[in-house]
Amino acid sequence: MDTFSHALWGKGLFGYRKYRWTAFIFGALPDLGSFGLLFLFNLITNPQNLNMGKPSLSEIPHWVFTSYNVSHSLITALFFLFLTYYINKDLFFPMLAWPLHIIIDFFTHTIYYFPTPIFWPISDYRFNGISWANKYIFLTNIICIVIIFLYRKKCFHRKNSA
Repeated sequence: MDTFSHALWGKGLFGYRKYRWTAFIFGALPDLGSFGLLFLFNLITNPQNLNMGKPSLSEIPHWVFTSYNVSHSLITALFFLFLTYYINKDLFFPMLAWPLHIIIDFFTHTIYYFPTPIFWPISDYRFNGISWANKYIFLTNIICIVIIFLYRKKCFHRKNSA
């Protein structure tokens, strides 16, 4: 799924307590930790040749695959979630946007382009999902995000009018 949608899912489902916008960041974190770093690397090393489209796998440096594995692993996310729980319980809830990102990607990435390594480093298992670029998946994603935010807005107004 696209990074912005992940951020919106994070904000919509987990961004309504103390750290409201932190869930937005944690929703995007796995992609920022891989493709975001690649974008910054390309911006610094070759700013005149930035490719905003989908790069071929052969054009992507090896370290991006490693950072993708780390950032898209439930094992990694759960480790940091439980560590955070013991350090700052308030931050735990918005951090749930990170494993949500991984679970959504697990079902919306094909085996051919960055399948989600959900159990890395314990297992290399990858699921052949339906690409998020599929018009039905993408449209469903947009509709669900709109529904979540409309519901949240309705609950906010109900809470404030009571």
